[in-house]
Amino acid sequence: MLKRHDLNETPTLFELLSHPEVYPFVRNNADTLDSFYFMMKQTIEAENNDELFSRTILNEYSQPIGMISLYDVQDNYGFLATWIGKPYFGMGYNRLAKEEFFDELFYTHNIETIFMKVRTTNHRSYKAVRKLPYAILGNSIYQDIYNKVNFLAPTYNIFAITKKLYSSYKQLAIQPETNEEVI
Repeated sequence: MLKRHDLNETPTLFELLSHPEVYPFVRNNADTLDSFYFMMKQTIEAENNDELFSRTILNEYSQPIGMISLYDVQDNYGFLATWIGKPYFGMGYNRLAKEEFFDELFYTHNIETIFMKVRTTNHRSYKAVRKLPYAILGNSIYQDIYNKVNFLAPTYNIFAITKKLYSSYKQLAIQPETNEEVI
């Protein structure tokens, strides 16, 4: 479902990114295919320099349908940016991509906390993040992060996913069902 970026997928991703229901909510967007190629090249170079982590999201036919990235990585935390093309909205790809990416970040790259900035006006992203049982609203818990991203005005809500919460969720999700209550 995820793979490292390849410049050959750039035209398909650019077409998906350009949709008016996607474009305004993408962190790093581009107005032209050439500028998107340049951005993708920079993303691949930054990944090779361990400055960020970024993957292409694929559907079940291995076609590119979006991107997921962890940027501003420092002190074992970073900020998540995800987008999925309009034709793939509501099909469950977002959550599947996130969980595969979180597995990699937490268990391979030693990330401890993943933050998500969600614009207060982005209702689609807000609904999506509220469906994640391991994500917590972090506006007051991570006040320093909240203030940092909202230095001009309260534009974003901050959600946090910690390795501990995510690991607990994964552990509960793989336990076999029994008729006995766990105490």
